[in-house]
Amino acid sequence: MNLVAEAGPSAGAASAENPEKWTRQSILSVRRWTPSLLSFRISRYRSFRFAPGQFARIGIAKKEGPIVWRAYSIVSAAYDEYLEFLSVLVPGGEFTSRLAQAVPGDSILVEKTSYGFLSPDRFQDGSDLWMLASGTGLAPFLSILRDPSVWERYERLILANCVRRGEELAYRAEIDALGRNQPFAGARARLRYIPAVTREAWPGALSARITQTLADGRLEAMAGAPLDPARSRLMICGNPDMVLELREALGRRGFKLGRRGAPGQLSLENAW
Repeated sequence: MNLVAEAGPSAGAASAENPEKWTRQSILSVRRWTPSLLSFRISRYRSFRFAPGQFARIGIAKKEGPIVWRAYSIVSAAYDEYLEFLSVLVPGGEFTSRLAQAVPGDSILVEKTSYGFLSPDRFQDGSDLWMLASGTGLAPFLSILRDPSVWERYERLILANCVRRGEELAYRAEIDALGRNQPFAGARARLRYIPAVTREAWPGALSARITQTLADGRLEAMAGAPLDPARSRLMICGNPDMVLELREALGRRGFKLGRRGAPGQLSLENAW
C-alpha cells in the first residue's frame, strides 16, 4: 500500500542515498491480483523490526539519478522471515512503473527503520476492534490480523474493505479462512469480514462505500455489533476523503482520536 500518491511528502524523499540507512534485498515473488494491483514479497534484513500496522520505506535504484523511495504498509506478520507489500500500479508512476516490471531476483532497497502509529497498541481498552479500509488501505490490517496478541485481546475483530471492482478484493480467501478458523492457540476473538464493492454487484459484498453503509446502519448490521465508544476501537486506512468523512461521522457519535495522555477510540492513516 503506497501511503500517498506517487508524489507527496510521505514518499520518502528524505531517505538520502546513504547506504548506512538501508539494506539491499531481493524480490522473492510477485502476485498479480489485477492488471493494476499486485503484492510482492522481498527478503528481510535479519535486524529489521516492525510492529503490525507500521510501514517501511522501500527504494528502487534508477540507472541514472537518485533512488526513488516510497512508503508502503507491511502486509506480512512481524514474525515472518520476509516482508510483503500491496501496491496499486500508477500509470506513468516513477516508482510503480518499475515495480510493474519486477521479477523474482531483482534487487530492492529497504530502510532499516520502520514507521507509523497505526497500531492497536495505541488503544488501552475496548473489546471490539474495527478495521475500516479502502483499496490498498487493507495492507496494515492484514499484518495486524496475523498478530496473535490481537486475537487474545479482543472479543470481536471486524474488517471492512471497500474497492471499486470485485476482483480487487485482494487476500479474500486468506481472510475468509481466518474467519472460519481460530488461527492461534488461546485466541478468543472472532473475525467478521465485510467486503464492499462500489461499481458492480459482487456476491457476498455490500454495494456501497463504507461511509454510506455507516450512515444507513448496514455496516453495524453486517458486523453484528454496535459502534459504541465504550467498547469499540476503530482503525481507518485508505483514501483521504474516506478517512476524513469517517472521522467526522464517528466524531459526531462520540469517537475521538487519541492524544498523548488522553487515549481515544480512533486511529487514522491516509493511503491510496
